Amino acid sequence: MNNQPFLPRSLAFALLLAGAGSALAHVALPRGGATAGSDYEAAFRVSHACKEAKSTTGVAVRLPKGFSFSDAQARKGWKLDVQKATADNGGEVRWTAESAQAVLPGSEAGEFVLRGKLPAAPGVLWFKVLQTCDTGSTDWAQVPASGTSTEGLQNPAARLEVLAPGVAPVEVRDAWIRASVPGQSGTGAFMKLTAPTGARLVGASTPVAGVADVHEMKMEGDTMRMRAVEGGLELPARQTVELKPGGYHLMLTDLKQPLAKDSSVPLTLRFEDAKGQKSTLQLDVPVLSGPAGSAGGTHKH
Repeated sequence: MNNQPFLPRSLAFALLLAGAGSALAHVALPRGGATAGSDYEAAFRVSHACKEAKSTTGVAVRLPKGFSFSDAQARKGWKLDVQKATADNGGEVRWTAESAQAVLPGSEAGEFVLRGKLPAAPGVLWFKVLQTCDTGSTDWAQVPASGTSTEGLQNPAARLEVLAPGVAPVEVRDAWIRASVPGQSGTGAFMKLTAPTGARLVGASTPVAGVADVHEMKMEGDTMRMRAVEGGLELPARQTVELKPGGYHLMLTDLKQPLAKDSSVPLTLRFEDAKGQKSTLQLDVPVLSGPAGSAGGTHKH
């Protein structure tokens, strides 16, 4: 079993980090978190224009204390302004469309990217974002009075979970393991993985199987073949990679017991980043006869 540390905290239903409020937010950061003390590329995704507006004309990000800003990515046709941090605030980064042709239409999503260094201590950072539109504006600045869930907030601030070293900054959704019958030696585990800063899935382990490897099912001519993925599975930054039947998946072999439908299985995922830093995620994955839908395995940080 892997000896990487993890925080004694559970996030149910595959790290739906910020609850329903975040899921509906028009300005948000990729879910999955980032490692404390690391360099972080914050990509703020603007999903829609303001209420009753047709386009986004400006985005201003107020930086929280503890986040050390380094630079921001320019956008063609937009003016970029940076207000340095003071004793009272962490600074501000502002993008403003310079013409009607450069605005972000309400029917399109766009990213506004800045970079900096995260604080050394784990916790939660809140980035308050003012979205200006052709008609009116929306201040995504609400922070929960207690706890970290944004459920029930109409205009939640963008939330970033800062994770302890060793905890993988990867979001896991819709995880499930196919049920098995007595005498069956292997089965598959499936899920959707998103790494905000990029990572590689290099392995897995579970007490119910002797071996857990990343495999790929692929047509070669007229024959479907399965092979191990050497070196691990690449997770490009901010792109979702799906492990599914007939494609990439985790192959669990040398099963120690039948896996009964509606039970759950502990599963540890192992990752590496571009610098070779290792991290893990601890999951409790439901055993099902088919895809889990939106309520896949419990994700333990």
